[in-house]
Amino acid sequence: MSSHEPSEAAAGVALLESVREDLAALRLPLALPGTEQTRQELRNAVAQLDDYILPRYRSLDAPLLAVVGGSTGAGKSTLVNALVGHPVTRAGAIRPTTRQPILLHHPEDSGWFEGQRVLPALGRIRGAVVDGPTPAHPAPPAPAAGAVTSLVLVADPAVPRGVALLDAPDVDSVSDDNRRLAGQLLAAADLWVFVTTANRYADAVPWRLLLDAASRDITVAVVLDRVPPAAEAEVSADLTSMLSREGLGTARMFVVPELVLDAAGMLPGPAVEPLRQWLGELARDAAGRAGIARRTLNGTLTALSQRVEGAGRAVSEQQRAAEVLSGDARQAYDDAMARILDATRDGALLRGEVLARWQDFVGTGEFFRAMEQNIGRFRDRVGAFFRGEPAPAVRVETAIETGLQAVIVDEAANAAEHTDQRWRSDPAGRQLLGTDGLAGTSAGFADAVAAEIRAWQGGLMELIRTEGQGKRTQARWLSFGINGLGAALMIVVFSMTAGLTGLEIGVAGGTAVVGQRLLEAVFGEDAVRRLARTAREDLHERCQVLLASERERFLSRLDVDGGVPPDVLAGHVAALRRLAASA
Repeated sequence: MSSHEPSEAAAGVALLESVREDLAALRLPLALPGTEQTRQELRNAVAQLDDYILPRYRSLDAPLLAVVGGSTGAGKSTLVNALVGHPVTRAGAIRPTTRQPILLHHPEDSGWFEGQRVLPALGRIRGAVVDGPTPAHPAPPAPAAGAVTSLVLVADPAVPRGVALLDAPDVDSVSDDNRRLAGQLLAAADLWVFVTTANRYADAVPWRLLLDAASRDITVAVVLDRVPPAAEAEVSADLTSMLSREGLGTARMFVVPELVLDAAGMLPGPAVEPLRQWLGELARDAAGRAGIARRTLNGTLTALSQRVEGAGRAVSEQQRAAEVLSGDARQAYDDAMARILDATRDGALLRGEVLARWQDFVGTGEFFRAMEQNIGRFRDRVGAFFRGEPAPAVRVETAIETGLQAVIVDEAANAAEHTDQRWRSDPAGRQLLGTDGLAGTSAGFADAVAAEIRAWQGGLMELIRTEGQGKRTQARWLSFGINGLGAALMIVVFSMTAGLTGLEIGVAGGTAVVGQRLLEAVFGEDAVRRLARTAREDLHERCQVLLASERERFLSRLDVDGGVPPDVLAGHVAALRRLAASA
């Protein structure tokens, strides 16, 4: 800023560029209430930094940009033509009229506008003043969809040096592009010349923009156009009262009476003389111009700090919403994990096919009677058993694999269904799920579970081999019964009978005792407890990995990194307020 020391100006520019970069990078991916409005506010803030704040902060002594705006048919173009004394803009009944915004400036001010200092996203077309009733520039066609809109620059000595006039499209245009462009141009203004009529001065759309002007503390001149002489006093008083109520009591008001235009479509010069004189006085007063520029800049910086503050709140709200959705998913899969663990330690897996296959393996008659008659002769009886031809232990392993797989797959499906339902009850969750959703398990999950169970069983066999190394007296047990010992260890892992009652305790509990006594006969009591604990922990970890992969299907959609932490935005807010106070 020209009135500051170079170091202060450089620091201010660096701050504004940092704010601009962070706002452009900010993401609000979740569809929360108000999010779309905040996204638009962010886009508007970035555009205003480019179009007005940075250019004005860098050059406080640049000419004032007075944007002439208003409602459809209010007479903006006719007013601009009258101010310079000849036709330079189109005025007509066909809407929208102002297709390319026209920027009128004094020839000696050309350097301020020919480059991309202000409104850098808009192209530049050079117009020229010509004699006669035709507009003072080529008539460029309306830009095609997606084309870059251009400013038509017209250097006119009738425009006082130090002030430029920009004829904006209608703020309530039937064209969406024109409405957006009007808002963009008004946001880049140092002062507004707001044109309305005796019939439309209370319209809602213009007043929304006027209230925005009040929030920015921008200098506003209101032109009440086409006022019947008999209604001038009443309408002027009513509009003055409205302006005061809305914080615009200092706005200058100019009344243009309802008059007949001449053959060139021009108003009589005296009709706009008060407004012309006011603009001329501003142009001649360098200190006054700087004061207006400073006032508008300060107000815009304050408004920007409020937008950044709102962005910080939006980021925090996104994070909280993501935490809720993430918590729903984590809770559902944690509950599934707990149910799987219950099923693996309460004896539930010893029912049905597993119990039948184990009983086939060890025998339900002679084997149990041997234990009851003389537990001290257990080693001999088991040795005789293994030297015979027992049923294949692999049948026990297969039954355990099938039963455990069913439990894990069912609980994973329940968790997915529960999470899907919870997310669909939330607007942000519905957006993330889309139309397909994530109910049920992923493709191939059942096969992955089966493979993981077989890997666990293989690891369990390796535990037994490792434990048997160096136990020479037990070498024959390991060589003859490695699969049987493995099956016995699996039975012990699933043998906590807290969930069984009555006959089931007797059958499953007795079954577990057989496996435990067999393992103790080979390895000893302490080793069996250690083996069972290690096998149970390994199974727990494998189940956690399986469920985590399923849960990640939901969590991977929760990419809510806003790109800018809330504390960084809070720092920008404080810095912008300091900058506004010192500007």
